[in-house]
This record gives sequence, C-alpha cells and structure tokens, in this order.
Amino acid sequence: MKTKELKLLIKESLREVLREEKLLLCNNLIPYVSQDEQNEIEAEFGKPTDYEQDELIDMTDWVKNGGKVS
Repeated sequence: MKTKELKLLIKESLREVLREEKLLLCNNLIPYVSQDEQNEIEAEFGKPTDYEQDELIDMTDWVKNGGKVS
C-alpha cells in the first residue's frame, strides 16, 4: 500500500470516528425532559403534528451534510 493511500485511509477513519464521537456528545448534551415538562411544553407550544407544513423547515439534508448547505 502506498503512503498516499495509507494517509487517505487514516484520514477517512479519523473523520468517521470524530463524526461518531460528535454525535455521541450531542446526544449526551440533550437534556432529559420529564413527562410533566413535556406536557407543559405541548400545552404552551402545541405538538409538531399541529403545525402547518409551511411553518416547518426540513433540516434532514443539513444534518446529514454536517451542517453544510448543499
């Protein structure tokens, strides 16, 4: 295996590990919400299913691309 190929393999492996660790960190930083708190939130703001479609923004692609606009 050539040095250049090895470097590319190491870079990609590091990116993958860092991506996984970033997702774990984000998941750990999301605060716990009790059912009482969730009920209060829904009473004040409603449920997402109650929102009109034009009020929502689909962020799926943004999240999949690491926060970059495609």
